[in-house]
Amino acid sequence: DSTGYVIEPEGFTREGLAFVMELKNVKRGRIHEYTKFSKTAKYFAGERPWNAAKADLAFPSATQNEINKENAEQLVANGVFLVSEGANMPSTNEAIEIYHANKFLYGPAKAANAGGVAVSGLEMSQNSMRLSWTREEVDAKLLGIMQNIFKNCAETAEEFGAKGNFQLGANIAGFKKVADSMLDQGCC
Repeated sequence: DSTGYVIEPEGFTREGLAFVMELKNVKRGRIHEYTKFSKTAKYFAGERPWNAAKADLAFPSATQNEINKENAEQLVANGVFLVSEGANMPSTNEAIEIYHANKFLYGPAKAANAGGVAVSGLEMSQNSMRLSWTREEVDAKLLGIMQNIFKNCAETAEEFGAKGNFQLGANIAGFKKVADSMLDQGCC
């Protein structure tokens, strides 16, 4: 969280993850409190996790511009090959350039982080239709939405000669959707 991060040297257990979920989502506590639960966890006050250790995947999900050029270079050095953004613009432009230069699988926020907006839309639909979907029904609808976003990004990137560049695919697909809607409404 914004106060620092914890590392679990042998990895998080299901119980440890459940503790973190309860701590953050219910108690609204700070991540350093996890060290009371786990005697092996190490807390790093005031630091970001991006320089911490060897990893395959990174999911920046806290704040805008939390991964800068130096952090991205460290991710490369640590063996990361995928960055999927769960916050609004958590990577600086310089960091994104490093992702592309190193052939990362990169899920830009506008695509990878769309689930929250999609679920809000599903909630509004339920409310306006006076329906109540189960968690499983919402998850199934969200899965379809996210699969469609992925497909649109991948196909658009390939169509424009940049196979695998989901950022370019998301940008172009989004632009085309807005432009097509404007044309359908008689603009231009």
